[in-house]
Amino acid sequence: MMDVWGRASSSNSAKVFWTLDELGIAYTLRQAGGEFGGLDTSNYLEMNPNARVPTLVDGSLVLWESNAVVRYLAAQYGSASLWPVAARERAVSDKWMDWASINFGPAMFALRRGLKGEPAAADVNALRARVDGLARMLDHVLSGSPYAGGERLGIGDVALGPHVHRWTLLDTPPDHLPALRSYYLRLCTHRAYKRHVVDALT
Repeated sequence: MMDVWGRASSSNSAKVFWTLDELGIAYTLRQAGGEFGGLDTSNYLEMNPNARVPTLVDGSLVLWESNAVVRYLAAQYGSASLWPVAARERAVSDKWMDWASINFGPAMFALRRGLKGEPAAADVNALRARVDGLARMLDHVLSGSPYAGGERLGIGDVALGPHVHRWTLLDTPPDHLPALRSYYLRLCTHRAYKRHVVDALT
């Protein structure tokens, strides 16, 4: 059985938990990070020198960086489902995984900090405009397909999912982007997404 170090309130951990449950993989959760601490111990740092969560141990494989973990799980255990066999189809979903981490995720993180009044955050209006522009881009893409990578849930959706959920929690009503709103409701039909993202992340 796999071991996963992480915590429910971490969006990066949530991606891994969601993937494991989506694929029906049994694992043992080792609570770590946040209120659980333990990331600065020598044992943990030997596994993950970044002192962050999540970390996955699958036999002799020790893996960190949530996207790498999701890719591994999907390729090893989810071929033809989360991990399409066709390279072109897989690449489209993979593209959105990178986009979520490089663009949408950081923009959402900065805006959420700004809305909390953190002094290091930039102008909230500028942050909101950045997020809205990215959300509009995603809405446009999703107007032509049910999922980011096409007709089926894929690794790109796993990366996007936590950020889209937090986007729905912003004080700006999301109804002006109907395709993105429908996408969120579609993700909510996946039991593992509801459990590990919607019910766990604020």
